[in-house]
Formats: sequence, C-alpha cells, structure tokens
Amino acid sequence: MKRIGVLSDTHGVVAPQVYTFFKDCDELWHAGDLGPGVLEELRAWKTVRAVYGNCDSFALHYELEEQLFFEVEGLRVLMMHIGGWPGHYPVALRRTLELSRPDLFVCGHSHILKVMYDKDYNFLHINPGAAGRSGFHKSCTLVRFALNPQPCELEIMDFPKFPEADTAR
Repeated sequence: MKRIGVLSDTHGVVAPQVYTFFKDCDELWHAGDLGPGVLEELRAWKTVRAVYGNCDSFALHYELEEQLFFEVEGLRVLMMHIGGWPGHYPVALRRTLELSRPDLFVCGHSHILKVMYDKDYNFLHINPGAAGRSGFHKSCTLVRFALNPQPCELEIMDFPKFPEADTAR
C-alpha cells in the first residue's frame, strides 16, 4: 500500500512537522507555491511530484508544469495550484476535468484546507491548505493517505504557523 503526503504553499520554508508527519510516506505531492529551495530539499528526502504556483520563480515555472496528470496504482490524479473547489472551478478548468476524468483532484493556492467529494465530476477534491508561514492562514495543514486502491485512511495534521526560529533543522 503506497502512502502519499500532500502539501502546498510552503513559500520557501519546510516546517519540521513535514518531516515528522510524512516520514512513512512513499511520495510527496506539492500543489504549488513551493518557494526557493523547497523542491530540492524535499527531493533529497523523498520522491516528489509538484506543480508550480503563481508565486513561484521563473526557474520553477520552467522546471515544473502548471498541471500534472498522472496515474499511481490505477488512480488518475490531476494536480494544479489554482483550482477552486467543487462548484467553484475556473471555467477553463471545467473542460480539463471533463476530458481527464480524474479520480482525485489536488490543488492549493487558497491556504484553506478542503477535502470534499465532488459528485458532479465524481472525484475526491483535496486542497491541503498551506504548510508555510507566508499568507493569511492562522495554522498550517498537511494531508496524508494510503492508496488501497483509492485514497483511504486520510489523516490531517494542523499545527500553528511557526516563527522564524522554529525552522532550524
């Protein structure tokens, strides 16, 4: 059974809780706004699938895709940074959802944790919220789950936004 860790909006800092909560995960999925150095740091630790976000550098826009469609253990996944939520998807995204027919849609950007089933498109929608200190959110959130074959054992970690001094490893 493959274990997946999902995060977004780190904005240049990987909180210590990421290493604790995702230690048993096989893969990390980052839904954009990584910030400088985060992709390299996470890749040195785990297998990472990531998309760029609206605050990411030109270098990350060049290295990563805006949308990533992939299959893992038979599960069709669509991941992007700005994706909305059930009933509130951008118009251009609706066509992509109809054509790709994902089982799981992962996005970020809002800094608000949302895990919802979209009955109109027949998929699980996951926005892991924000895992970094930049932004309006009051706490950081991470999501992990096992694939068996659909996402199961969904777990969420919620921790206070961390001050600069707490980022030392």
